[in-house]
Amino acid sequence: MTQSIHYEVFSRQGSKGVWKMLDIRTEREAAIQLAQSLMAEERATGVKVVKETYNEDTGDYLSLKIFEDGHNQMKTQPAQEDVPHALPCFKPDDLYSYHARATMMRLIPEFLARNKITITELSHRADMLEKLEATGTMLQHAIQKIAVAQAASTTTPVAQIMKTLNELTTKAFNRVYRDARNRYFPEVEPGAFGALATRLATQGDGLYVLNGAIAHRLRDTSGWDEKVLRLLQLMAEAPAEGPGRTLLLTAIDSLLAEVLAGSAALHELIGNSENLGGALTSLMRLFLGQEPLDAGERAGFIALTQHFAADDLPEARTAVASRIMAEFKSPKRMVPNALDEEFKMLRQIANRVVLGVGKYMSHEDLIGAFTLRSKRLVTHETLGEYMAGAATPDEKVERLLFVEENIIGAENKRQLATFVQPILTAASFETHFTAAKTPVLQRIQRLAQLQARVRRSGFQENQRQEMADTIDKLACAIEARAKVFEAIDAKTTGPVDKANTVLRLCTGGVLTEGRLSRRARDMILSYLGRPGFLTGYIAQGTAPDADAAMAELMATLGKAGITAETGLKNIAA
Repeated sequence: MTQSIHYEVFSRQGSKGVWKMLDIRTEREAAIQLAQSLMAEERATGVKVVKETYNEDTGDYLSLKIFEDGHNQMKTQPAQEDVPHALPCFKPDDLYSYHARATMMRLIPEFLARNKITITELSHRADMLEKLEATGTMLQHAIQKIAVAQAASTTTPVAQIMKTLNELTTKAFNRVYRDARNRYFPEVEPGAFGALATRLATQGDGLYVLNGAIAHRLRDTSGWDEKVLRLLQLMAEAPAEGPGRTLLLTAIDSLLAEVLAGSAALHELIGNSENLGGALTSLMRLFLGQEPLDAGERAGFIALTQHFAADDLPEARTAVASRIMAEFKSPKRMVPNALDEEFKMLRQIANRVVLGVGKYMSHEDLIGAFTLRSKRLVTHETLGEYMAGAATPDEKVERLLFVEENIIGAENKRQLATFVQPILTAASFETHFTAAKTPVLQRIQRLAQLQARVRRSGFQENQRQEMADTIDKLACAIEARAKVFEAIDAKTTGPVDKANTVLRLCTGGVLTEGRLSRRARDMILSYLGRPGFLTGYIAQGTAPDADAAMAELMATLGKAGITAETGLKNIAA
């Protein structure tokens, strides 16, 4: 595509005068200077410069206003003229600050991704600035967004803020165009960046010039991975010590941080992922300095991981940490359409993220992000969908308890408990256990398993106790109906066999804690107190002597919840 560019200078007289073209210039700066001189000499009440880009392939002109000034553009109270604009930037140098660059990255992400450049490269390359201007409305829309946002917190009109921002942008563009034309940014041969950084470290605009040289060095890279690799190779050229080393490493770290802050760059660097969970896993491996599972041909990505493992590049690592936290807070599911995998992935990533808590990730931010993501999962819609796959009431409870194990936040767990308790108290839950054809001890053991998970859960104490008590009541009712303990007591065998049978129920996780287990322990103590129990126990046991048999019995009683003191007090010889 072939293009030619010229600049048309227009002026007007009076507040309602029409625009008249006065001159055409081939140099941008010359056209703007002419417009400014017309205003300074009061030969016009309004001026503007329009950039005309002719595409010889299509025969079309693209018009873009790059400068405008005038006395009658807006009505402003005289008192307001003296009030400084509450703008984030006041001079072209301000556009190179961290916050200004971050703002611009958010405003034109598509342009940066399409051209595979960072905001620092854009702000030091005349060819890219020309290309941005040639997009037509993109730049103006970006300026308008800033102006509208700023006007919301000030009394300055949007139009006046836009005028100031346009002037600031024009000055910044002109500076880069002028510096590029005058070859102010040096073309540095490989191996000479260290010497350049040392020389520039004592200059006021050293970082500006160095970034321009680095941007020129990166202009022929074909992708983000190659760009990262080339930046990391420049690190090897840093002086061993001194301000030159600091300047070069700071510039490289900032550029890498901009690369890693962009979605398009990250997608190319970490490779394709099946879902957000997979992408976050790859990001966590990068952040922790762990070798990627499938690096392929991504030499830059591998080298970056190695630098992170050595705790280099703090700004770049911070960018990755910020991206991880942002993804955690996003509403996007980690594993769409598979809640089981969603919860498992949440737990896996949580365990991995904990390793990164420190100077790049705060524990409070991490807890906040996980709590927010957990909150989005504890909803009627999500839990209803998850429980729909359960065939029985106890499976529903089990699924909800699985959710509890994989979320955090006291309020989230309190909310989840409101889904569990109604299922436990529903008639369908009781009917499932009382009318089932499975053996009675299997049903009681299933209830004991559910209760054990409830008792070790993170639900609030009152909710946890209420759930455990509900399950224990049902287990007691089932035992009473089946007369399990009565059947054991009715055995013709002696007290040792009866005690051992009940002990196996207590230690085997068959009984629920509460009334049912207390009744079982009372039965055991009654058997211990029957005449001849200890003699019979020693005779039936496999212990080599009486002392060993007694120690074995005490250990078994302890597992059943009976203290050694209570056991010894009740045992009859």
